[in-house]
Amino acid sequence: MSEEILQKGDQTEQPSPQTADSPEETSTEPTGLEEQVKELQLKLDAAQKLADSYKDQLLRKAAEFENYKKRAEADYAMMVKYAGETLITSLIPILDDFSRSLKSGREAKDLESFYKGVELIYNKFVKLLESHGLAPFDSVGQPFDVNYHDALLQAPHSDVPPHTVVEEIERGYKLFDKIVRHAKVIVSTERPETSSTDEAQEAEKG
Repeated sequence: MSEEILQKGDQTEQPSPQTADSPEETSTEPTGLEEQVKELQLKLDAAQKLADSYKDQLLRKAAEFENYKKRAEADYAMMVKYAGETLITSLIPILDDFSRSLKSGREAKDLESFYKGVELIYNKFVKLLESHGLAPFDSVGQPFDVNYHDALLQAPHSDVPPHTVVEEIERGYKLFDKIVRHAKVIVSTERPETSSTDEAQEAEKG
């Protein structure tokens, strides 16, 4: 009986094991990993705000560029439309001269004076075009050049070298250093060789 009491006494003196509700296991203090997660979340939020700011700036710049592009296209179209305004305006007085000349020509009896009047207008017109950089270039007697000439016909000539411009049908023009119209010309070729019989026949015909 006394042994049973001693055994019970020993059991009561033993410390009880820690339960799941012990203060050490239920601690709510943040660990090092949680602090790192919070720090990364803050950095992510800041980066997201910065990205949103850059996106907003980019959209604004894109809209500004689109508006600038439209204005530039409109300005360019307007510039092309009125590019010849200066030349056209300077042609108006010559147009007036032609109008007055035609009006007086109906009643003119002196054709020589009428011709001289038209010639004056022509010279005035040529000087105006030259002031804007337009000028003709000489072709007759020059070697044929595809950069300057369009050959309408080839004709045999013995007095000039082959491939030489012998006649100008339509003048060519340059605008400053650029060819704006090729000259339409006739070009020389070598005379075909004739036999002695052909020469005799030609002599008889002569």
